[in-house]
Amino acid sequence: MSQQDSKSIQFMAKSYEFLSSESQVTSFLKYLDPFTSWETKKIKTIWGTLEPSVDIFPIAYLIVIYGFVYILPFGRNVIGISWFDWFRSEDGPLEWLQFIAFSFAFIFSCIILWKRRHSRRSKQWIAWLILAIICFFVSGEEISWGERITGFGLDTIRAINMQGESNLHNIEFFHHKLLDPAFEISCILLGWVGWRIWPNIDAFPAKRYSLYFLLVALFYFYFDISYASTIKQIRNDQEIFEVLMALGVFFHCWHNAFPNKKRREIEKVIPNS
Repeated sequence: MSQQDSKSIQFMAKSYEFLSSESQVTSFLKYLDPFTSWETKKIKTIWGTLEPSVDIFPIAYLIVIYGFVYILPFGRNVIGISWFDWFRSEDGPLEWLQFIAFSFAFIFSCIILWKRRHSRRSKQWIAWLILAIICFFVSGEEISWGERITGFGLDTIRAINMQGESNLHNIEFFHHKLLDPAFEISCILLGWVGWRIWPNIDAFPAKRYSLYFLLVALFYFYFDISYASTIKQIRNDQEIFEVLMALGVFFHCWHNAFPNKKRREIEKVIPNS
């Protein structure tokens, strides 16, 4: 037996041992749960031990979307289009998930504001108020302020809207000139600048949630830069990535609205660095 064959057999044996170990697999799946309290964990893999300091759920989500949903068969036979295109379509499940996530983030932010109502002149309270307003605005924009549900809208806005809807983000000037930079700047602010520069303002998501925002900023930057390149612009998968931002805000607001003693103690020990 050659040395290469021996290494291949050892690798396969380690893979089988890892997959057959219920404790390791369960531990890995628990690490993907963004609802759990944050703590530094070691993930055992066949290549070694990983010890990430951020949630890796966004990476697992993208692997599922592009590694499974992308090739899922029979979509055209069932719904007329591929499952992948259905997920990322306008008014599709991912867009509605964004509406739900931002709506609950708004509710959670209001709960935080109520709990801290006696300190409403503080920077913390004002920061949460701004975040609550943003969540309310974004959730309203996602469903065109109820037009997609009720069918009622404003004709004056519809007339200048690219999709003929009653929302602001699809007005031609805003959509083509401001929307992408707004996503890039806000995601960098929420995913990196906030917890680095203002770690004491807890309205900014903690380091834990960085990937929910930085991956969105990276997609929009690559999407925009490819427009100026010598090749065809990359496919617009904005809904797939935008939902990460919505989930990041949702989990951040949920953990702050309903904190637990264990989480607070851990975050005091783990610095945002």
